[in-house]
Amino acid sequence: MASVTINNIKKDYGGVEVIHGLDLSIEDGQFVVLLGPSGCGKSTLLRMIAGLEPITSGRIAIGDHVVNTLHPKDRNIAMVFQNYALYAHMTVFDNMAFSMQLKKRPKEEIKQKVGWAASVLNLTPYLERYPRQLSGGQRQRVAMGRAIVRDPTVFLFDEPLSNLDAKLRVQMRTEIKELHQRLKTTTVYVTHDQIEAMTMADVIVIMRDGYIEQIGRPLDVYDRPENLFVASFIGSPAMNMFHGEVADEGDAGVVRIGDLALPLPPKAAVRPGQKVVYGVRPEHLRPVTDGSGIRATVTVVEPTGPEIHIFASVGNIVVCSVLHNRMELSPGATIHLEPAPDRIHLFDQGSGERLDKGRN
Repeated sequence: MASVTINNIKKDYGGVEVIHGLDLSIEDGQFVVLLGPSGCGKSTLLRMIAGLEPITSGRIAIGDHVVNTLHPKDRNIAMVFQNYALYAHMTVFDNMAFSMQLKKRPKEEIKQKVGWAASVLNLTPYLERYPRQLSGGQRQRVAMGRAIVRDPTVFLFDEPLSNLDAKLRVQMRTEIKELHQRLKTTTVYVTHDQIEAMTMADVIVIMRDGYIEQIGRPLDVYDRPENLFVASFIGSPAMNMFHGEVADEGDAGVVRIGDLALPLPPKAAVRPGQKVVYGVRPEHLRPVTDGSGIRATVTVVEPTGPEIHIFASVGNIVVCSVLHNRMELSPGATIHLEPAPDRIHLFDQGSGERLDKGRN
């Protein structure tokens, strides 16, 4: 196992810079997820760690060794792609053993390592089968097994679950997390799926346009997004956003959105007249029955089983409320919604930065 340290990494293509001086420290044994929309640079960064993409400037170290100029095979890393890239004419055993066979390792060692990896990944009954005889999830496990037997210091995953159906993705993300907990190998995992990131990561690195927007533990990033991009990108359904202006009314002050007056979060560092974005997550926008709160008209009701998602219009703004209890509502009904005062997020309209950073 080893740490991964990235210092001031830059990457350009034909003079166009796509990675802009990134710094990132990944601790030994951590499971770090690079998360962001398509084109944000997450796969490029992963490929630079792997040595598949040359860096323009900066420094990458795996453990105590700077690997800027090392060939991928000399970095002691193993990479798993979304395309399984299995050899169709080889059995599962031979697919997993191939790298060791190339290195002419002793047959008994190969048998032992493949047998161990197969037992970890529940592939023992399938060792004599060919890839065409396996399900998508089983093929991805074979690709993982091929990486495991190399005993790498770092695992790199590039959107490995993208080709699987929804049920298999849920199963495989659990298996990958369990595998990490057993092996404790430093892991860097790329995805655009925030649910994968939230459920699997020790640390999430959120990227946009070649920059890092925020680094933190999953729930810290969810509960305290540092800017509007992170707030809108993390969370499904997305955070409700109201564009308004701070007004000095009462002891605490409010945010005015047309005729609405919404309470400011405690200790918000704002001034009267400041233009802000007032954010509240759907699960923190709750129906009330006393006629207070935000008056809205129900447009769509989506029961999901454990939750009910209520979409409603407030003037020309569509908001979402997530309920965990049963509530009979139909489109056209009037509902009153109240934001939980200790769960409000406040951002500057101009910079997009969080304004209540001092609040716990």
